[in-house]
Amino acid sequence: MRPSTAGFTLIELSVTTAVIGILASISIGPFAGLLEHRRATAAIESLESHLALARMAAISRNHAAIVCPSRDGLRCSGGMDWSSGWMVYVDTNRDRQPGPGDDILRTDLHADDGTLRITSSNGRQRLVYQSDGTSGGSNITISICGRSNTLLGQVIVNNIGRARSVRPSAPTSCPA
Repeated sequence: MRPSTAGFTLIELSVTTAVIGILASISIGPFAGLLEHRRATAAIESLESHLALARMAAISRNHAAIVCPSRDGLRCSGGMDWSSGWMVYVDTNRDRQPGPGDDILRTDLHADDGTLRITSSNGRQRLVYQSDGTSGGSNITISICGRSNTLLGQVIVNNIGRARSVRPSAPTSCPA
């Protein structure tokens, strides 16, 4: 009787490993793009949710509610870069920064790992909802851009306070 040998030969193992490696390298490109689009969609949905919360809080509490970029969830950061996250708070003392007596309603902080660049339109560092639900000043556009400076989506808030999202149908470069 011959002893049975179980297992794989070195050649079979090498061919299988090579095939798996080739398939993995082919699928990484599309998977990275899919992951980037999914992160952009999550950021857009989170922004829209926070904007709706701020508008409802301004109306129900009869005080201005502010959505602003934040790095730590305690203070608004200066500038128009929202990539690290944002916060929503009710500004009862009208000083445009959260402080004693102001309720921080929600924060959404991100690790700024460079996967998404989120910026607001030029000159708009924060969005203030008045007690009637309107947002004073000019429209604000928050753009979500990918690694290759491609526009993945935008959240636009008009003066009435209505937020809407837009996703480009064709590849578009990010606004400067």
